[in-house]
Amino acid sequence: MKKILLDENDIPKGWYNIQADFKTPLDPPLNPKTHEPVGPEDLKLIFPMGLIKQEVSQERYITIPEEIRDIYRIWRPTPLYRAERLEKALKTPAKIYFKWEGVSPPGSHKPNSAIAQVYYNMKEGISRIVTETGAGQWGSALAFSTQLFDIKCRVYMVKCSYEQKPYRRVLMENWGAEVYPSPTKLTNVGREISEKDPNTNGSLGIAISEAVEDAATHDDTNYALGSVLNHVVLHQTVIGQELKEQFKQIDEYPDYIIGCVGGGSNFSGAAFPFVRDKIIGEKPDLKVVSVEPLACPTLTKGEYRYDFGDSVGLTPLLKMYTLGHNFVPAAIHAGGLRYHGDSPLLSKLTKEGYMQAVAYYQNEVFEAAKLFAKTEGFVVAPESAHAVKATIDFALMCKNNNEAKTIVFANSGHGHFDLAAYDCYKNNQMKDYAHPEELITKALAELPTF
Repeated sequence: MKKILLDENDIPKGWYNIQADFKTPLDPPLNPKTHEPVGPEDLKLIFPMGLIKQEVSQERYITIPEEIRDIYRIWRPTPLYRAERLEKALKTPAKIYFKWEGVSPPGSHKPNSAIAQVYYNMKEGISRIVTETGAGQWGSALAFSTQLFDIKCRVYMVKCSYEQKPYRRVLMENWGAEVYPSPTKLTNVGREISEKDPNTNGSLGIAISEAVEDAATHDDTNYALGSVLNHVVLHQTVIGQELKEQFKQIDEYPDYIIGCVGGGSNFSGAAFPFVRDKIIGEKPDLKVVSVEPLACPTLTKGEYRYDFGDSVGLTPLLKMYTLGHNFVPAAIHAGGLRYHGDSPLLSKLTKEGYMQAVAYYQNEVFEAAKLFAKTEGFVVAPESAHAVKATIDFALMCKNNNEAKTIVFANSGHGHFDLAAYDCYKNNQMKDYAHPEELITKALAELPTF
């Protein structure tokens, strides 16, 4: 296994904003009542102005405060590995690399944004932050970050993940967070949804609704989102900027960039500094591949439409690929990929052909993750395992075509708290889900129209 490292001084000094390089501007978020573009004043109820400015910025690079870079030094820069043992097992001429974000204290890429979001809230005097989480990676990242700045934290964790992944809850609580299975009885949204469906598995959309309601009804509280929004994607570009420097070290450039996509922050952060090269015409043949579960196929079966970011319509309308805000996916083990929509930035780039998407069943994803663990030693999160599966498929395609392509995938986090899922797979108890077409059609029919 080859490991390509950077020095602490190589941590990026600015976040890269891909909006500066778009050929046409991003469609703005809309007020759901007036259908007019949302302005900063509309967002001040739940976000600090520092983040709101980043959300709408057209600057190519936004300076990273030194206080944030100092915390990044705990685990950044992260290593780039060449997966030579996996290559050998596949008998492929392709070179396979992976950018490993599992070295952060919470074990994923999520603190790249959590640290930044908590910092800007702290600077504006916020003493409490609420959020949602699926598999618990974002919730644990926010809990870790808030304890560094002495801010209170509450996490609404999707019910099925709360039950599947108890150690993620323990980790969050160890960092001082309150964690509740969503839907809860703490909010009007949670009570209403629980009354309609007492057996609901919950969803990220529902948990977002609860967290937004909580923030909007407490003066000392703001909301933090772990994916989707522009400023979240922005913070994650430290991944891709480091990755570019690492490829420069070995005088290579990838032919394929692959990553799992739920809301899109991890893959956008890794890919956007490279997508820029494709937009400006320097690397027109670069393949950028998003990977999602067939149980929640937003990019492969959703529609590019305006929709709410949450389940009950508390958020602005976002132009994105969506399955409909009423969509509730099956309780698959990749809890972080159970979101009904996607980042507007990633969605626009997909719509315009700069990125493409594939989708897989659970069992084939875990089969790939098992092979990766046997060859490279890393037990990855179920979300990250989707990227492993696609990487293996493209490497085998290179084998069939006798092409020595360079493939890199964003390995977003470890699976140490997901061993129950691996045990389920090992014992042939894991079910494959492809969400029924009629339910997708029904959810899409309920999209906002105007």
